[in-house]
Amino acid sequence: MSTEGLSLVLVLLCLLRVQAGDLGTVEPDESKIAGTWYITAMASDSESYLQKKDQLKMAMANIEVLENGDLNVSFAIPTPGRCMKFSSIYMPTDNPGEYYSSDRGNKTVRLVDTDGSSYMVVFATREKDGKTLHMLRLYSRSQWVRTKTKLLFKRLAKLNGFTDKTTWILPRQGSADWLVDAPAKQCKTHSLKLQAPAPPSFFQALLGL
Repeated sequence: MSTEGLSLVLVLLCLLRVQAGDLGTVEPDESKIAGTWYITAMASDSESYLQKKDQLKMAMANIEVLENGDLNVSFAIPTPGRCMKFSSIYMPTDNPGEYYSSDRGNKTVRLVDTDGSSYMVVFATREKDGKTLHMLRLYSRSQWVRTKTKLLFKRLAKLNGFTDKTTWILPRQGSADWLVDAPAKQCKTHSLKLQAPAPPSFFQALLGL
């Protein structure tokens, strides 16, 4: 390759890196991220996620902002016969919009995009067996996600190095309104009380842990 060609490649790589970096971190308005969310799409390089992604469906999350600034994040996942629930505490780091949790391993999450009302895109990393796993998740206020929001998520996923095979739009659970189905109705976020934990492999697949 000529010197000019090599220089052009390096410039393009730098531009791509800058574009991905521009997604960076959005400083959240805590009053707007609190409350009920649906996990409606994911992208991951976790093998456990890739092996089970075809079995996964929409989950629910409830974010509570604590007085000290920590986030108490509760998850509710309807599965055949029961509603699986668990929660984790995320503490703010020195970087705005970034939070850390030591529950079930060292995890870092950061808000990379949001419209402040209907959706937010969160980038998560976790150290496991000497490797760093990555996941991008789309949180929506509704189960019904706008097409332009889905397209935005897919674009952000590609900018962060994920492919079509490692990106997944999660189907709704059961019927068109799965929250009225049993046991899914147990997962309404106003009653997100912890129950018996789900099998670790299930949560690992869902959350890329």
